[in-house]
Amino acid sequence: MNMEKTKTEQNKTIFELQNLCHHFGEGKKRNNVLYKLNLKIQEGQFVSLVGPSGSGKSVLLRALVGTHPPRSGNVIVYSGKNNEIAVIKKKPDRDIGIVYQAYSLFPFLTAIENVAFGLKLDQTKMLGRLLLPIGWRRLRKQHMELAEEMLNKVGLSEAKDRYPSELSGGMRQRVAIAQALIMKPRIILLDEPFGALDEATRNDLQDLLLTLYQENLAEMKKGNRPAYTVLLVTHELYEALRVGDRVLGLSPHWDWKKEHERFPGAKIVYDEPAPIYSPDKPADFAAMQRQKNKIRKAVFDPIEE
Repeated sequence: MNMEKTKTEQNKTIFELQNLCHHFGEGKKRNNVLYKLNLKIQEGQFVSLVGPSGSGKSVLLRALVGTHPPRSGNVIVYSGKNNEIAVIKKKPDRDIGIVYQAYSLFPFLTAIENVAFGLKLDQTKMLGRLLLPIGWRRLRKQHMELAEEMLNKVGLSEAKDRYPSELSGGMRQRVAIAQALIMKPRIILLDEPFGALDEATRNDLQDLLLTLYQENLAEMKKGNRPAYTVLLVTHELYEALRVGDRVLGLSPHWDWKKEHERFPGAKIVYDEPAPIYSPDKPADFAAMQRQKNKIRKAVFDPIEE
């Protein structure tokens, strides 16, 4: 394990799953999806989640963000100076941000207005904006300045005044990432955010994530807390290994028959570190291929009877 990864793993736990289970329906129509997921993610980690189609990856993200709470078990987010405050997550809030594959942008707002919109909803109410217009204009100016800084971080400062219809797919996804980052969530969930993009654009956005990871490392060298913790869901093993410093495999392929009469749901069957790369560091394709083979066998191949 390299030194960069060791430093990341020494950070405090920021996020935890405790015996998380999820299903849809009841009785004979019950469809079990997730079974007893236990997981801890440290502050500053970039974790990749892979698994077969239908294994419950998106269901898990919806449970984490709070729109579809688990049927049993807990999602815990830690905060405070030393991450000593544990909060069981039951509904959406700003602790966890999410970026979907479909661009979550308002077509009638410019790029900078889309990025600033979350701050507007979080820090103001309509009545306050109407009754205190001077204070609102001052606050809006601050929001727009922060939004411009965030667009600059994701490489879109020159496109700040364009509407979504005037942006390419990759540019729209950069705006969506900026929307999430500006709210400073405890953890950012990425639900196959680059799946609809061409290979070159996808690589550019992977580089963006790797740049954020390098910013984490720089802050930790100064003794500061890392700003970004990411859980990336992807169907591309190459992407999982290039971007993540840890790879999780969620799979229905485990020996559940020894414990149950019927399939209880998918479990995490793979959890291993991965080498982290900087944007200008070429990938070690031989090492990647070896780990990809292990992941395929553990996560994607059915268990032989």
